Amino acid sequence: MSWDCGLRYMFSVPPALQPGSMCILHDKEDLSRLEMVQRLAKDGCRFLQNHSKGPERTCEPQSDEAVRVCLRERGHDVLVLQRVSSERPALSASARGGGREEARNRRYMVVSGTPEKILEHLLSDLTLDNDQGTTQGKESDTLLDDFLLTYPVFMSTSDLCQALLGHYCTKRCRGKEDRKEELERKRKVLHLVSQWMSLCRDFLREDEHVKLFTKTLYHYVLDDLYEHPALEADVRELQKLYQLHRRHTADEYSPQRKSKALFHQLSLRESGVRSRSTRRETKEVLCHVYITMDSYLSMKAHAGAVAQELLQAVAERMDVPEGELVLVAVTYVGGRLLLQPQDRVFADSSRPVGRLHICRKELGEVLYPFTDNSELQQRTARMFTLNTWDVAVALTNFDWSIFDSIHEQELVYFTFSRHASSNHTVALELLLQRCNEVQLWVMTEVLLCPTLCKRVQLIKKFIKIAAHCKAQRNLNCFFSIIMGLNAAAVSRLSQTWEKIPGKFKKLFSELETVTDPSLNHKAYRDSFKKMKAPKIPFLPLLLKDITFIHEGNKTFHDNLVNFEKLHMIADTVRLIRQCQKDHMGNGITQKSSSEVRAYIDYLHIIDNQQTLFELSHRLEPRP
Repeated sequence: MSWDCGLRYMFSVPPALQPGSMCILHDKEDLSRLEMVQRLAKDGCRFLQNHSKGPERTCEPQSDEAVRVCLRERGHDVLVLQRVSSERPALSASARGGGREEARNRRYMVVSGTPEKILEHLLSDLTLDNDQGTTQGKESDTLLDDFLLTYPVFMSTSDLCQALLGHYCTKRCRGKEDRKEELERKRKVLHLVSQWMSLCRDFLREDEHVKLFTKTLYHYVLDDLYEHPALEADVRELQKLYQLHRRHTADEYSPQRKSKALFHQLSLRESGVRSRSTRRETKEVLCHVYITMDSYLSMKAHAGAVAQELLQAVAERMDVPEGELVLVAVTYVGGRLLLQPQDRVFADSSRPVGRLHICRKELGEVLYPFTDNSELQQRTARMFTLNTWDVAVALTNFDWSIFDSIHEQELVYFTFSRHASSNHTVALELLLQRCNEVQLWVMTEVLLCPTLCKRVQLIKKFIKIAAHCKAQRNLNCFFSIIMGLNAAAVSRLSQTWEKIPGKFKKLFSELETVTDPSLNHKAYRDSFKKMKAPKIPFLPLLLKDITFIHEGNKTFHDNLVNFEKLHMIADTVRLIRQCQKDHMGNGITQKSSSEVRAYIDYLHIIDNQQTLFELSHRLEPRP
């Protein structure tokens, strides 16, 4: 049969199979390249020729961007695909058959669709290695990763669990060939589940829907082992992922032993459950303990910290007897709560019971303003004794301990605010908070320095610390220090900046160039791209990029998920994964001085801009 490139072809699925389903093919080549065509023909699908002519087209081959396939059900679009060229190297025509290999290298990526159809295409597009059970082809891996990173945008975890169980349990077995296809489908579902659990384990750990899903799926796999012994490797993978154990061989899970299989279905190890709750209890957060109404001590504390632990830390830093101090929580409705020594400071895993204040026990008042306290002179003097490289190392280690625990999906949750009340963005918010604190800390240290010559020395130190942070590939802290020195309350100190030596002014100017926002932060992006991993990016800019994609593109088009937008977001958040490890899997690990670490872990910060400006004008009044 000869084909006319100017015509459009379509195939429809008989009502007995999928009523009203229709796929429009824009090119004769699509018909031979779609793997589903052979299966549809075997199932009795009718191929129809549409003689309605559209605009005339030449017979020249179209680019991949111009070829799109639209699947319709009941008169509505449910899936739109775009043809792409596979990056897998094709074998020679003599080895594999030129036409088949060329067709195999033509793949279809999702443009938009319903959640169910996107998942269905994802499973059909997976190509598993017969021996290893791993995917072949970069496009399949990318589509799978995009879906797993962004699925919370368009479907709940519960819906995904139900959909995966539905795909695993679908029965289509009518012969030997269909049994082979059924096994392949089950292995694809198990591979997707394995990737999902590996990628999102921290978010799924306490999800009740996932617990029930894993139990049910494991039970189904055990029942299928008798009919499909090849699933044995997948069972071992499930055991490893879910911390499960099975005491019996595949033969023991034949249909005659089903009652015994039910008894041994997917039980979570008690030790595994205990260890998970322990990890949650030991999660570290940044705690603010206010010493005055507008300045606080920032310190790391674990989620289960009690009032006495914070009192000890503050009393040691303030050189005040612990017995003279009490910890008061000012609740967000204006009430005051006196915390007893063994009272927990945090109401949940990350949020304090209120704004924490240190007060004198007898007076019941907040400590005397820090600017008039002798502790001020001690902290300023201590800063001059610290080595700038060691300070940068301590800052980088602190940031790295948080950054290394950030999951890419946190940026998705943060951008779409789908679970604003959950703890899915704790690590991300912690590093953003630290970024802001370092900027305020730089301003606080400079503006609390009373003499001109010491301020000059302090600014020189901060310029060197910023340069060291850049050398240590910590761009988040680097930006914070530069922004702190460029803040209006500090940059207006003209007498101080005039005393800065020329070489430090030149270095500071070079560092400022990297933070230049012109041309969409081109200087920073070029510099950061050249740095090898592991490295810490400037998180606010990364979030700005994702927000730009989010606000500039609709999430849904005609009730279809705009998967092109989600692919762009997933591609952006993958930067986190690329930055966290080098090709050997190593992170940023440096030895830091205990003395410097004790200083950096407890930063004194004034967070009131008016107070900072008052200090600035007190140091250098307006002429």
